[in-house]
Amino acid sequence: MTSLDKPTEDAQDAQQDARAVTEAALFEAFGGVRGMVETVVPGLLFVTIFTINKDLHWAAIAALAVSLLLVVVRLVRRDTVKHAFSGVFGVAFGVVFAMMTGNAKDFYLPGMLYTLGLAVAYIVTTLAGVPLIGLMLGPVFKENLSWRTRNPGRKQAYTKASWAWGLIMLAKCAVLFPLYWWGDTTQFGWVLIALKIPPFLLAVWLTWVFLAKAPPPIDVFAEMEAEEQAEKERKAALAQERGDAPAPARHRRGV
Repeated sequence: MTSLDKPTEDAQDAQQDARAVTEAALFEAFGGVRGMVETVVPGLLFVTIFTINKDLHWAAIAALAVSLLLVVVRLVRRDTVKHAFSGVFGVAFGVVFAMMTGNAKDFYLPGMLYTLGLAVAYIVTTLAGVPLIGLMLGPVFKENLSWRTRNPGRKQAYTKASWAWGLIMLAKCAVLFPLYWWGDTTQFGWVLIALKIPPFLLAVWLTWVFLAKAPPPIDVFAEMEAEEQAEKERKAALAQERGDAPAPARHRRGV
């Protein structure tokens, strides 16, 4: 290996490490494969049961029961429950809406409204200069909001990613809401289930692409720890200069 090869390999290793950190952070933030399964299963069970027997009550009860079961499994295994809990709340709201109106399509309405609201939030925060994806992933990368003023490359990546999430979600809503008003209940349910994962994976993939090419995050927690350590060392040095530091203990030699 020549001296010219080593910097190139070091840069490649650093880039691979950055990509690995990005992948891990995205999995943590969005729940990974298991989070996607927990998102899809309740709705899939609802539409399957309703397709078979057209019984709204049994379909709603089964969807809610499986959501609670997923939470219990996570609690037993002592896993993170935030994604499972969010799924339970979403299913519970859907069950309440559907039971109140007697319309099976209303089971999906809270989730659709949430998707629309989130799409608007992505776009509005991006236009305001504080892209939502950066607010979500900043703590995961231990950079908090340092990307806003100290790391313009990462701010640009977060901006692109937030635009991607917002526009993809708006496109999904543009398909679902007309079907909600005019489509058949069963067909609407299956289309909605089919659109659960692909748009999400596309948005996650684009986020990974943008962040993998961005500068590495600034670890503000490591900076704070370094500053605290430096301050302690400075105070210790001042104390020693003033003679305030205790003299080192003298050890007697054994006879």
